[in-house]
Amino acid sequence: MQEEMQSLHENLTYKLVALPKGKRALKNKWVYKLKTEENNSRPRYKARLVVKGFSQKKGIDFEEIFSPVVKMSSIRVVLGLAASLDLEVEQLDVKTAFLHGDLEEEIYMEQPEGFKVKGKENLVCQLKKSLYGLKQAPRQWYKKFDSFMIDHGYRRTNSDHCVFVKRFHDGEFIILLLYVDDMLIVGQNSEKISKLKDEMKKYFAMKDLGPAKHILGMSIRRDRKERKLWLSQEKYIEKVLERFHMEKAKPVATPLASHFCLSSKQSPTTEIEKQEMNKVPYASAVGSLMYAMVCTRADITHAVGVVSRFLANPGKEHWNAVKWILRYLRGTSKMCLCFGSRNPELIGYTDADMAGDIDSRKSTSGFLITFSGGAVSWQSKLQKCVALSTTEAEFIAATEACKEMLWMKRFLHELGQDQQKYVVHCDSQSAIHLSKNSSFHSRSKHIDVRYHWIRDMLDSKQLQLEKIHTDDNCSDMMTKSLPKDKYEFCRRAAGLLEPST
Repeated sequence: MQEEMQSLHENLTYKLVALPKGKRALKNKWVYKLKTEENNSRPRYKARLVVKGFSQKKGIDFEEIFSPVVKMSSIRVVLGLAASLDLEVEQLDVKTAFLHGDLEEEIYMEQPEGFKVKGKENLVCQLKKSLYGLKQAPRQWYKKFDSFMIDHGYRRTNSDHCVFVKRFHDGEFIILLLYVDDMLIVGQNSEKISKLKDEMKKYFAMKDLGPAKHILGMSIRRDRKERKLWLSQEKYIEKVLERFHMEKAKPVATPLASHFCLSSKQSPTTEIEKQEMNKVPYASAVGSLMYAMVCTRADITHAVGVVSRFLANPGKEHWNAVKWILRYLRGTSKMCLCFGSRNPELIGYTDADMAGDIDSRKSTSGFLITFSGGAVSWQSKLQKCVALSTTEAEFIAATEACKEMLWMKRFLHELGQDQQKYVVHCDSQSAIHLSKNSSFHSRSKHIDVRYHWIRDMLDSKQLQLEKIHTDDNCSDMMTKSLPKDKYEFCRRAAGLLEPST
């Protein structure tokens, strides 16, 4: 607590004033945490002073509160690039990041408990800098950091506002990724990276973590000789399995077996059944699975997408499906997302499952985009409208994949990494025909105009849509339950491997 108060004073976070008439002071509280660090066996005691920002009123205490964070796909692309080009990957952590943001509003807070100044107990703190708990704190911190990077010659990418790039005259570059107070710095020259770190330390209280080992719950392992990089969430998955008492469960080969035909008809209808299901931590389990899916585990995307449709009213069969996914993770918790190929290249795959949803008869769109040998972007999503044919379902799915591919192309271009052609592979010949010309007009005139955007992209040669055999389409696992052999093929193609392989 003394340390926290010292950093508040050093930062000139607030000054003591009498509360003006018509103003109110926000309350605050102390939050305590025991932090264990990898190299240190003793836990670190951490105290944080947090403002009770939930009582802030819009228009009085804050205006805009949105603050961007780096996209997961951006992190994976940059790490894939680092693996292939053998770049340095350094990590930094900003101490008390939110205390650096300057406040634009007039905000008052009560004096912290245990640190009231003697003889001035009736005064309140007028905040000069943002504090943890304030609604606008993340936004003010981002604005401060953004202006620092722009002043130092870095360019914010348009594709992702939390990725900053600087090109030097000798052709070398530095890429910086920002996720709130976590930073990854990637570049060829460690001296230039050190120089940037030194500049930052003048403005912000930083903690230099050296070569990146962990980022957002993912561990990073590298083999510089082989130019390989592995992203793993083994520790996180083990914690999730323990939390839901599945650490000793019997493993299964696929995340969603074909005998699960989940629908809302399996949801509880009586009050007794609903009360029974209230005891089950369904939403918590699905949320935990989602984080694994978003970071590294593309293989559970379709399964998590299906079980998350029943969050509002889950039944016993839906819970069995969630436990099945956990059993699958029990057997594959060590699996890593592997990057590293001599020629880093973006390749897209798209697929659709016609009328896969039993309740609405909507189809499922799926895509998988790989870069440098590993998956960097993936999605499994119910389509917005009911498709009347397989061609239409595949066409809609291909449009979604091309939108993502175009964003990826733009992002790589901003990083200075262009390739000769950008190909999305589709296993439906008729969908490819439809995307290139409107030959099936009478059968396709009802398709929403927004999906015909793909035709313009292909005409302007920005992307290519090519035929691939169904057996070689690794995005199949994004849309349906698959047999074990096909499933393992898709997983390998996405760069998901056991550490030994």
